[in-house]
Amino acid sequence: MTSNISVIISSLVFLVDFSSSPIHAADPEEIRDFAPPPPCTPLDSEFFTFTKYRNIVINQTQFATVTPANVGMFPALSVLGIFNAFFTFPPGSVNVPRTHPRGTEILFVLEDCLEVGLTDTTEPVPNLFTQRLEKGDIFVFP
Repeated sequence: MTSNISVIISSLVFLVDFSSSPIHAADPEEIRDFAPPPPCTPLDSEFFTFTKYRNIVINQTQFATVTPANVGMFPALSVLGIFNAFFTFPPGSVNVPRTHPRGTEILFVLEDCLEVGLTDTTEPVPNLFTQRLEKGDIFVFP
């Protein structure tokens, strides 16, 4: 019986000691709002500004023209999980259907109009959503 009492007392001491110690849980990765620039590169407003769309050339082709702004061109995008691109759709052009695995596209119409669509393939019978966008409209491709 004495051994049972000492086991109970030992268990209570352990529980009291364990419950009084602070517990700390955290992500293994440090979460940041942005990745700092490489060494010897100043961290100023220029780091967060992409200016390569200022003099963009619009080519008159049958298909859309894409001018990307990826991490290599715009380091401020690093670790944010964002990709940006400027699409030019000449009249009557076609944008080739594609998928966005684990990514979302937000399309903003700068001028004129554009017909867009997406297919929801999560249902047994796929559902097609189409929309005619006008200047200033935004469409989300999940």
